Amino acid sequence: MWDFSIGRALGLMARTMPFIVLRMAVYFGAAVAYVLVTGVGAGVGWGIGGFGDPDFQATTTMWGGVIGFGVVAAVMYLLREYVLYVVKAGHIAVLVKLLDGEELPEGRSQVSYAREEISRRFVQASVLFGIDQLVKGVLRAITGLVRGMVSILPIPGAQQFVSIIHAFLRIAVGFIDEVILAFAIRTNSDNAWESARTGLVLYAQNYKPMLKNAAWLALIVYGLSFFVFLIMLAPAGLAVYLIPGAWSAGGVVFALLFAWSVKAALLEPFAITCMMEVYFRTIKGQVPDPAWEAKLEQLSKKFSSLKEKAASYQPPRANPDPATANG
Repeated sequence: MWDFSIGRALGLMARTMPFIVLRMAVYFGAAVAYVLVTGVGAGVGWGIGGFGDPDFQATTTMWGGVIGFGVVAAVMYLLREYVLYVVKAGHIAVLVKLLDGEELPEGRSQVSYAREEISRRFVQASVLFGIDQLVKGVLRAITGLVRGMVSILPIPGAQQFVSIIHAFLRIAVGFIDEVILAFAIRTNSDNAWESARTGLVLYAQNYKPMLKNAAWLALIVYGLSFFVFLIMLAPAGLAVYLIPGAWSAGGVVFALLFAWSVKAALLEPFAITCMMEVYFRTIKGQVPDPAWEAKLEQLSKKFSSLKEKAASYQPPRANPDPATANG
């Protein structure tokens, strides 16, 4: 079946409880913000619509809710780099240390330790975000390669089968980009671009076990997310009922939001911990295969871009010692 230990992953998550609490605050807070601001927007629209007929009021209520929802979505989009930098990457930095059997420094919070580790390796949130986007692009190219290999098999109805496989692989690969970031953190390299490049080549040459385990985790995570969605339909329906001029689709949307928050806060770190365990064990003792590196260059322009950035990277100069500078 799979090659990861569910018990070990849950144990590591328990040891990083400060980050689990932080993730819950961020993602559950976002879900609540969506509901509240959408409700306020709908309330304002309902009040404005009171100056017209019932059809006009229904329309303004709907658009008020849509605008409120859109405002929160825009804020979350603007905060995506910060969330990646502080919440996701910080959690990964702590998990990497614990996976390697090391202890965290005493007398410091996990969050402050992780923030220092991430800022030391990636300097700015934009650097980490840039690496993450390139890594995702390369992973999509590898997924496309696997899809191409499946499509040439003599299977009846192969085109429909390949489309389903491709959609499933895209979901499964969603857990792997942060594993590549974990490799970049683990190597302690000053050049995060180069570490990410190396991590991608090692992933590509081991894509079979990686995709197999990612597929199992996709089934587990999205199966549990669907279960949470069903549970959340009732409270989400109540929230919609309390909104003026409530619309039936709102309950489904809010239930999806709460299911997403559980997935992002609890299920995703579980899946990433499992994938990190598999990845680090699989690549142990391996070196990047030049043949796979050449193949990735042909497959993805983003890999070539990542390689160029790694080659041109200049580490920031350390500030000179004032005593030395003054002679």
